[in-house]
Amino acid sequence: MRGGSQAHLFRASDNHFYVVKFQNNPQSTRILANEFFGTLLARLLGLPMPEVRIIEVSEWLITNTPELKIDAGGGISVPCTSGLQFGSRYVADPLKQAVFDYLPHSMLHRISNLDDFPRVLAFDKWTNNNDGRQAVFVKQPKSRLYSAFFIDQGYCFNADQWNFQDSPLRGTYGHNAVYASVKGWDSFEPALSRIKQIALSDLLNLTAELPATWYGNDLETLSRLTRTLHERRALVREFISAFRNSSRKPFPNWTA
Repeated sequence: MRGGSQAHLFRASDNHFYVVKFQNNPQSTRILANEFFGTLLARLLGLPMPEVRIIEVSEWLITNTPELKIDAGGGISVPCTSGLQFGSRYVADPLKQAVFDYLPHSMLHRISNLDDFPRVLAFDKWTNNNDGRQAVFVKQPKSRLYSAFFIDQGYCFNADQWNFQDSPLRGTYGHNAVYASVKGWDSFEPALSRIKQIALSDLLNLTAELPATWYGNDLETLSRLTRTLHERRALVREFISAFRNSSRKPFPNWTA
């Protein structure tokens, strides 16, 4: 698969396809924890993100699959690690449906769930996604409309730093047109309200599912990340306002 984490597409034992990121990916092992925790959070908010799984990849499969390599740079490649890896379910059947990672501006009106973009923005600001917001688009057979799915939460929590360095333009989608429907705070609902309602115990329950190897068994840092995330719930409107007032002027129809 394309991307800095050098993920691979697998058919798993449940017969579904998954985009699998390995512990020895070039972006750090914590990226797996970010992907898993971040996606579960987003799904808790009702946002259209793929199902995620912990995928066990055997040493036998690594040894007998020459393609399972990580490019370490300088012409050097190393085998992917075996063990517990992160899997994000592919948003379509790759044998039957096309998945697009870009739609031109002229086709954005054919996205059936365009209103989800501002809701995902609330999530990205809360979790300090320091990458551009990534989405893929699936067109159902015999339909003119595309469904957007939001992928790649690897740079939430400031990637492998696990701190929060907020910037108005980060964690946003590249086209302002996806935010054209925003006319006020209601455009970010119900995600905004659900973020405020999340309890610390909800966050702890989600992080309890993480394999310890994905965060180096550093429970203290994981606990600090979780507590800080809980405290940031009250700041999401402030972060969105900073984006609203930025040089991009992303919400032309929000005049109140």
